[in-house]
Amino acid sequence: AGIGKCVALDLARRNARTILACRSRERGQAAVEEIRAATGNPAVLLRLLDTSSLASVRAFAQAVLREEKRLDVLVNNAGLTGLPFTITPEGLEQTFATNYLGPFLLTNLLLG
Repeated sequence: AGIGKCVALDLARRNARTILACRSRERGQAAVEEIRAATGNPAVLLRLLDTSSLASVRAFAQAVLREEKRLDVLVNNAGLTGLPFTITPEGLEQTFATNYLGPFLLTNLLLG
């Protein structure tokens, strides 16, 4: 939703192979289908990613490096605010992990 969906829509309109990295399979698949229908671009894909989980970030990065020949653009758009203080299973504060640590790790893993 929001900025991320708009960016993905614009990239798909430019005929780019576009990967939506989403926490929710249901919402992500709905966005993929909407973007494919709006652009006619079949190369819009869904991959699950939860940036609050460093294990999820590592798995996502490994899959991208294994499956994709190249990565030209990375848009780190995950973010949340206003949630109660929560610690992730990895012992990190959830907002900090989601908004900063996960995207930082993802970027560094994909730099290759």
